[in-house]
Amino acid sequence: MIVRMYGWPRVDRRPASGWIGGAGGRRFPSRPVVAYRRAVVSPAPLLLVPGLDDDLLRVEKAMVDSVKAGDPFLTEVASHLITAGGKRLRPALAVAVGRLAPGCDGSVSDDVIMGGVAVELVHLGSLYHDDVMDEARTRRNVESVNARWGNLVAILAGDFLLARASEIAASLGTEVAGLLAATIGRLCEGQVRELAQTFDVSRSEESYLLSIEGKTASLMSTACRIGAITAGFPRDGVDAFTAFGQQVGMVFQIVDDVLDVVATDEELGKPAGNDLMEGVYTLPVIRALASESASASADSLRKLLGNPLRPGEVAQARALVKANGAVGDAIAVARGYAAEASRAFDSAAAAGVGGPVAAALRSLGDDLIENLPPN
Repeated sequence: MIVRMYGWPRVDRRPASGWIGGAGGRRFPSRPVVAYRRAVVSPAPLLLVPGLDDDLLRVEKAMVDSVKAGDPFLTEVASHLITAGGKRLRPALAVAVGRLAPGCDGSVSDDVIMGGVAVELVHLGSLYHDDVMDEARTRRNVESVNARWGNLVAILAGDFLLARASEIAASLGTEVAGLLAATIGRLCEGQVRELAQTFDVSRSEESYLLSIEGKTASLMSTACRIGAITAGFPRDGVDAFTAFGQQVGMVFQIVDDVLDVVATDEELGKPAGNDLMEGVYTLPVIRALASESASASADSLRKLLGNPLRPGEVAQARALVKANGAVGDAIAVARGYAAEASRAFDSAAAAGVGGPVAAALRSLGDDLIENLPPN
């Protein structure tokens, strides 16, 4: 979440529970403190493609170099989550698309690498701001920036990462610069859509899908598009890879939201049911509330939600969501997006590209779903 751009209140001033004021006098429920450690959604088949790790090492080095500032303290803070590691899915998408370009000899150009760096810096900047909003104490098994240095430093460092991402994008041309700027705007819009409907049991499926299109899918779509642009794909290929990234991003977020309902604390690396605790009602919850075949459990769930849950009520809410087929419904929606992703990839790869990179990209949506634990 890009905090300063929308003028949300300083998180350290809000109460541990209750309500906080928003722009224009609107009031939103405050969120409980959460310690994030690691994610479960795994794009492992893509990241294990032979040779891709060499390009991702180039991305890693370029990221470290790109956040060096004149002030050593800012360099340390801006590098904090880079050195903590991560899956690097977004730059992996840019690099993998670049490796499919006509004439690529197996190692992508510096422009593709820097495009991957730009999208990852936007992602990292949004994490700095997210952790301020969520009062997170840890991220990726290390102390969060806001926990270690305070909210103001975290917000400024997140802004710095976004600035560096924008600077890199500008060096890649006006199209990439404009694309990244528009994507940052879409991230904000998606997050604000979510924030505006916290603890709202009437949240619609359409509203949910619009939110995740912005807050998650837009950056994955942009990663693929920048990879295609900087690798020199023709315009129809650029557009097809863009559509592919959008559909994969939708799968990624729906799977992440299903995991919040079906996975354990240990599998998630954070408290299970955290979305329910925060009042963020995602697709499985929306489907459960709308269920006509299990109206009794839907009514019970509706009575439970709408306000902050006590710890014992989280397990009850998760059980109600799992009881009436809503999880299966959400997975079916994700499978639909995965199928769209495969079709978009086939269109992008119409020139006959093949090999392990192409196979891993084509199956990425399905692979994300197959990693779900039994529910």
